[in-house]
Amino acid sequence: MSLKSKEAMNFATVLTEALPYIQRFSGKTVVIKYGGNAMIDAQLKKSFARDITLMKQVGIKPVVVHGGGPQIGDLLKRVGKETEFIDGMRVTDSETMDIVEMVLGGLVNKEIVNLIHRHGGNAVGLTGKDGDLIRARKMILSRNPDVIDVPEIIDLGHVGEVDSIDPEIVNMLSDGDFIPVIAPIGVGEDGFSYNINADLVAGKMAEIMGAEKLILLTNTAGLLDQEGKLLTGLDANRVQALIKDGTIHGGMLPKIRCALDAVSSGVNTAHIIDGRVEHAVLLELFTDEGVGTLIKG
Repeated sequence: MSLKSKEAMNFATVLTEALPYIQRFSGKTVVIKYGGNAMIDAQLKKSFARDITLMKQVGIKPVVVHGGGPQIGDLLKRVGKETEFIDGMRVTDSETMDIVEMVLGGLVNKEIVNLIHRHGGNAVGLTGKDGDLIRARKMILSRNPDVIDVPEIIDLGHVGEVDSIDPEIVNMLSDGDFIPVIAPIGVGEDGFSYNINADLVAGKMAEIMGAEKLILLTNTAGLLDQEGKLLTGLDANRVQALIKDGTIHGGMLPKIRCALDAVSSGVNTAHIIDGRVEHAVLLELFTDEGVGTLIKG
Protein backbone atom coordinates (compact mmCIF):
# COMPACT_ATOMS: atom_id res chain seq x y z
CA MET A 1 0.00 0.00 0.00
CA SER A 2 1.36 3.42 -0.96
CA LEU A 3 1.90 6.24 1.53
CA LYS A 4 -0.99 8.13 -0.02
CA SER A 5 -3.28 5.11 0.35
CA LYS A 6 -2.26 4.68 3.99
CA GLU A 7 -3.05 8.34 4.68
CA ALA A 8 -6.47 7.92 3.04
CA MET A 9 -7.11 4.77 5.12
CA ASN A 10 -6.14 6.62 8.33
CA PHE A 11 -8.48 9.45 7.39
CA ALA A 12 -11.35 6.99 6.83
CA THR A 13 -10.62 5.35 10.19
CA VAL A 14 -10.80 8.72 11.94
CA LEU A 15 -14.14 9.54 10.32
CA THR A 16 -15.53 6.11 11.22
CA GLU A 17 -14.53 6.56 14.86
CA ALA A 18 -16.02 10.06 14.95
CA LEU A 19 -19.38 9.19 13.33
CA PRO A 20 -21.15 7.71 16.40
CA TYR A 21 -20.16 10.75 18.46
CA ILE A 22 -21.38 13.14 15.76
CA GLN A 23 -24.70 11.31 15.65
CA ARG A 24 -25.00 11.29 19.46
CA PHE A 25 -24.26 14.99 19.93
CA SER A 26 -26.07 16.42 16.90
CA GLY A 27 -28.60 19.00 18.06
CA LYS A 28 -27.04 19.16 21.54
CA THR A 29 -25.52 22.25 23.18
CA VAL A 30 -21.86 22.21 24.20
CA VAL A 31 -20.51 25.13 26.25
CA ILE A 32 -16.77 25.74 25.89
CA LYS A 33 -14.73 27.97 28.18
CA TYR A 34 -11.90 29.33 26.02
CA GLY A 35 -8.77 30.60 27.73
CA GLY A 36 -5.11 30.00 28.54
CA ASN A 37 -2.49 29.26 25.88
CA ALA A 38 -5.21 28.41 23.36
CA MET A 39 -6.06 32.14 23.28
CA ILE A 40 -2.48 33.31 22.81
CA ASP A 41 -0.63 30.86 20.53
CA ALA A 42 -1.42 31.60 16.86
CA GLN A 43 -1.60 27.96 15.73
CA LEU A 44 -3.79 26.99 18.69
CA LYS A 45 -6.14 29.88 17.96
CA LYS A 46 -6.58 28.64 14.39
CA SER A 47 -7.22 25.05 15.49
CA PHE A 48 -9.80 26.21 18.05
CA ALA A 49 -11.66 28.24 15.41
CA ARG A 50 -11.68 25.26 13.05
CA ASP A 51 -12.93 22.96 15.82
CA ILE A 52 -15.81 25.27 16.72
CA THR A 53 -16.77 25.78 13.07
CA LEU A 54 -16.74 22.03 12.40
CA MET A 55 -18.90 21.36 15.46
CA LYS A 56 -21.52 23.77 14.13
CA GLN A 57 -21.33 22.26 10.64
CA VAL A 58 -22.12 18.74 11.93
CA GLY A 59 -25.16 19.91 13.89
CA ILE A 60 -23.74 20.55 17.36
CA LYS A 61 -24.55 23.88 19.03
CA PRO A 62 -21.31 25.32 20.45
CA VAL A 63 -21.46 28.26 22.86
CA VAL A 64 -18.12 29.92 23.65
CA VAL A 65 -17.38 31.77 26.90
CA HIS A 66 -13.94 33.37 26.96
CA GLY A 67 -11.52 34.83 29.45
CA GLY A 68 -8.79 37.39 28.85
CA GLY A 69 -6.77 37.92 32.02
CA PRO A 70 -3.34 38.23 30.32
CA GLN A 71 -4.69 40.71 27.77
CA ILE A 72 -6.24 42.81 30.56
CA GLY A 73 -2.95 42.74 32.48
CA ASP A 74 -0.98 43.83 29.40
CA LEU A 75 -3.19 46.85 28.75
CA LEU A 76 -3.22 47.89 32.42
CA LYS A 77 0.57 47.80 32.38
CA ARG A 78 0.72 49.88 29.19
CA VAL A 79 -1.47 52.62 30.71
CA GLY A 80 0.53 52.57 33.95
CA LYS A 81 -2.23 51.08 36.09
CA GLU A 82 -1.01 48.84 38.90
CA THR A 83 -2.92 45.61 39.56
CA GLU A 84 -3.54 44.08 42.96
CA PHE A 85 -4.64 40.47 43.42
CA ILE A 86 -6.31 39.06 46.53
CA ASP A 87 -6.79 35.28 46.70
CA GLY A 88 -6.18 35.12 42.96
CA MET A 89 -8.80 37.75 42.09
CA ARG A 90 -8.03 41.10 40.52
CA VAL A 91 -9.12 44.09 42.60
CA THR A 92 -11.19 46.05 40.08
CA ASP A 93 -11.92 49.73 40.66
CA SER A 94 -14.05 51.78 38.24
CA GLU A 95 -11.09 52.75 36.05
CA THR A 96 -9.89 49.14 35.85
CA MET A 97 -13.43 47.98 35.04
CA ASP A 98 -13.51 50.34 32.06
CA ILE A 99 -10.37 48.65 30.75
CA VAL A 100 -11.76 45.16 31.49
CA GLU A 101 -14.87 45.97 29.45
CA MET A 102 -12.82 47.37 26.60
CA VAL A 103 -10.53 44.33 26.48
CA LEU A 104 -13.06 41.53 27.09
CA GLY A 105 -16.10 42.99 25.33
CA GLY A 106 -14.12 44.66 22.56
CA LEU A 107 -10.64 43.51 21.64
CA VAL A 108 -10.71 39.86 22.74
CA ASN A 109 -14.34 39.13 21.91
CA LYS A 110 -14.15 40.58 18.42
CA GLU A 111 -10.85 38.82 17.71
CA ILE A 112 -12.49 35.45 18.48
CA VAL A 113 -15.54 36.30 16.37
CA ASN A 114 -13.31 37.33 13.46
CA LEU A 115 -11.20 34.19 13.83
CA ILE A 116 -14.27 31.96 13.57
CA HIS A 117 -15.50 33.90 10.53
CA ARG A 118 -12.13 33.47 8.81
CA HIS A 119 -12.45 29.70 9.23
CA GLY A 120 -15.92 29.42 7.75
CA GLY A 121 -18.18 29.91 10.76
CA ASN A 122 -20.77 32.55 11.67
CA ALA A 123 -20.21 34.00 15.13
CA VAL A 124 -21.84 36.81 17.11
CA GLY A 125 -20.05 38.46 20.02
CA LEU A 126 -21.93 39.28 23.23
CA THR A 127 -21.26 40.48 26.73
CA GLY A 128 -23.52 39.66 29.64
CA LYS A 129 -25.00 43.16 29.25
CA ASP A 130 -26.51 42.31 25.84
CA GLY A 131 -30.12 41.19 25.99
CA ASP A 132 -29.96 41.24 29.79
CA LEU A 133 -27.98 38.01 29.47
CA ILE A 134 -26.03 37.94 32.76
CA ARG A 135 -27.28 39.50 35.97
CA ALA A 136 -24.46 39.89 38.46
CA ARG A 137 -24.08 40.48 42.17
CA LYS A 138 -21.05 41.96 43.85
CA MET A 139 -18.65 39.34 45.18
CA ILE A 140 -18.11 39.57 48.93
CA LEU A 141 -14.84 38.08 50.13
CA SER A 142 -14.39 37.44 53.84
CA ARG A 143 -11.49 36.04 55.81
CA ASN A 144 -11.10 35.05 59.46
CA PRO A 145 -7.68 36.13 60.75
CA ASP A 146 -6.46 34.01 63.66
CA VAL A 147 -6.09 37.04 65.92
CA ILE A 148 -9.73 38.15 65.78
CA ASP A 149 -13.11 36.44 65.75
CA VAL A 150 -14.82 38.98 63.49
CA PRO A 151 -14.51 38.15 59.74
CA GLU A 152 -12.56 40.62 57.62
CA ILE A 153 -14.70 41.83 54.70
CA ILE A 154 -12.62 42.56 51.60
CA ASP A 155 -13.93 44.85 48.85
CA LEU A 156 -12.78 43.64 45.42
CA GLY A 157 -14.61 46.45 43.62
CA HIS A 158 -16.28 45.45 40.36
CA VAL A 159 -15.71 41.71 40.78
CA GLY A 160 -18.95 39.79 40.58
CA GLU A 161 -20.71 36.46 40.73
CA VAL A 162 -23.51 35.16 38.54
CA ASP A 163 -26.88 36.04 40.01
CA SER A 164 -28.98 34.83 37.08
CA ILE A 165 -28.78 34.15 33.34
CA ASP A 166 -31.48 34.78 30.73
CA PRO A 167 -30.41 32.61 27.78
CA GLU A 168 -33.05 33.85 25.32
CA ILE A 169 -30.62 35.71 23.05
CA VAL A 170 -28.07 32.86 23.17
CA ASN A 171 -30.74 30.27 22.32
CA MET A 172 -31.96 32.41 19.43
CA LEU A 173 -28.47 32.62 17.95
CA SER A 174 -27.55 29.01 18.70
CA ASP A 175 -30.77 27.62 17.22
CA GLY A 176 -29.96 29.53 14.05
CA ASP A 177 -26.75 29.56 12.07
CA PHE A 178 -24.68 31.47 14.64
CA ILE A 179 -22.07 30.62 17.26
CA PRO A 180 -22.46 32.83 20.36
CA VAL A 181 -19.17 34.14 21.78
CA ILE A 182 -19.69 35.55 25.29
CA ALA A 183 -17.50 37.87 27.37
CA PRO A 184 -18.04 37.28 31.13
CA ILE A 185 -19.26 40.74 32.08
CA GLY A 186 -22.54 41.11 33.95
CA VAL A 187 -24.60 44.00 35.23
CA GLY A 188 -25.89 44.33 38.78
CA GLU A 189 -29.14 45.71 40.17
CA ASP A 190 -27.11 48.82 40.98
CA GLY A 191 -26.50 49.34 37.25
CA PHE A 192 -22.74 48.79 37.56
CA SER A 193 -20.74 46.39 35.40
CA TYR A 194 -19.01 43.42 37.03
CA ASN A 195 -16.17 41.20 35.86
CA ILE A 196 -17.00 37.53 36.51
CA ASN A 197 -14.72 34.48 36.37
CA ALA A 198 -15.19 32.89 32.93
CA ASP A 199 -15.25 29.33 34.33
CA LEU A 200 -18.18 30.27 36.58
CA VAL A 201 -20.07 31.91 33.72
CA ALA A 202 -19.48 28.89 31.45
CA GLY A 203 -20.66 26.48 34.14
CA LYS A 204 -23.81 28.45 34.89
CA MET A 205 -24.48 28.91 31.16
CA ALA A 206 -24.22 25.14 30.61
CA GLU A 207 -26.60 24.54 33.50
CA ILE A 208 -29.22 27.08 32.40
CA MET A 209 -29.12 25.95 28.75
CA GLY A 210 -29.37 22.25 29.62
CA ALA A 211 -26.09 21.59 27.82
CA GLU A 212 -24.90 18.11 26.97
CA LYS A 213 -21.33 19.02 27.88
CA LEU A 214 -19.25 21.68 29.58
CA ILE A 215 -15.65 21.87 28.33
CA LEU A 216 -13.03 23.90 30.23
CA LEU A 217 -9.78 24.54 28.34
CA THR A 218 -6.75 24.75 30.64
CA ASN A 219 -2.96 24.87 30.48
CA THR A 220 -2.61 21.40 31.99
CA ALA A 221 -3.28 17.88 30.70
CA GLY A 222 -6.29 17.70 33.03
CA LEU A 223 -6.56 16.43 36.58
CA LEU A 224 -3.47 14.46 37.59
CA ASP A 225 -3.02 12.06 40.49
CA GLN A 226 -0.12 12.34 42.93
CA GLU A 227 2.07 10.27 40.56
CA GLY A 228 1.33 12.63 37.68
CA LYS A 229 -1.05 10.28 35.82
CA LEU A 230 -4.18 11.64 34.17
CA LEU A 231 -7.45 10.92 35.99
CA THR A 232 -10.73 10.65 34.10
CA GLY A 233 -14.20 9.14 34.35
CA LEU A 234 -14.69 10.64 37.81
CA ASP A 235 -17.97 10.97 39.70
CA ALA A 236 -18.80 13.38 42.52
CA ASN A 237 -17.81 10.96 45.31
CA ARG A 238 -14.40 10.28 43.74
CA VAL A 239 -13.80 14.00 43.23
CA GLN A 240 -14.66 14.79 46.86
CA ALA A 241 -12.21 12.10 48.01
CA LEU A 242 -9.48 13.62 45.83
CA ILE A 243 -10.15 17.06 47.32
CA LYS A 244 -10.02 15.62 50.83
CA ASP A 245 -6.67 13.84 50.31
CA GLY A 246 -5.11 16.94 48.70
CA THR A 247 -4.79 15.57 45.15
CA ILE A 248 -7.01 18.40 43.93
CA HIS A 249 -5.66 21.71 45.20
CA GLY A 250 -4.71 25.25 44.24
CA GLY A 251 -5.93 26.62 40.91
CA MET A 252 -7.56 23.32 39.93
CA LEU A 253 -10.04 23.50 42.82
CA PRO A 254 -12.34 26.20 41.38
CA LYS A 255 -12.41 24.47 37.97
CA ILE A 256 -13.32 21.14 39.56
CA ARG A 257 -16.03 22.75 41.69
CA CYS A 258 -17.39 24.50 38.61
CA ALA A 259 -17.51 21.13 36.79
CA LEU A 260 -19.17 19.42 39.76
CA ASP A 261 -21.80 22.14 40.07
CA ALA A 262 -22.61 21.76 36.37
CA VAL A 263 -23.06 17.97 36.39
CA SER A 264 -25.04 18.09 39.65
CA SER A 265 -27.39 20.59 37.95
CA GLY A 266 -28.18 18.46 34.91
CA VAL A 267 -25.23 18.86 32.52
CA ASN A 268 -24.42 15.34 31.32
CA THR A 269 -20.61 15.56 31.55
CA ALA A 270 -17.92 18.14 32.21
CA HIS A 271 -14.44 17.98 30.73
CA ILE A 272 -11.21 19.66 31.80
CA ILE A 273 -8.91 19.42 28.78
CA ASP A 274 -5.48 20.55 27.65
CA GLY A 275 -5.86 23.66 25.52
CA ARG A 276 -2.17 23.41 24.54
CA VAL A 277 -3.02 20.44 22.29
CA GLU A 278 -4.11 21.27 18.75
CA HIS A 279 -7.77 20.37 18.09
CA ALA A 280 -8.21 19.44 21.75
CA VAL A 281 -11.96 20.05 21.62
CA LEU A 282 -12.49 17.68 18.68
CA LEU A 283 -10.23 15.04 20.21
CA GLU A 284 -12.25 15.11 23.42
CA LEU A 285 -15.62 15.05 21.65
CA PHE A 286 -15.05 12.65 18.78
CA THR A 287 -12.44 10.08 19.85
CA ASP A 288 -12.65 7.09 22.18
CA GLU A 289 -9.69 8.14 24.33
CA GLY A 290 -10.20 11.91 24.64
CA VAL A 291 -7.51 14.30 25.87
CA GLY A 292 -8.50 15.32 29.38
CA THR A 293 -10.46 14.63 32.55
CA LEU A 294 -14.12 13.67 32.26
CA ILE A 295 -16.43 14.30 35.22
CA LYS A 296 -19.90 12.79 35.27
CA GLY A 297 -22.91 13.16 37.53
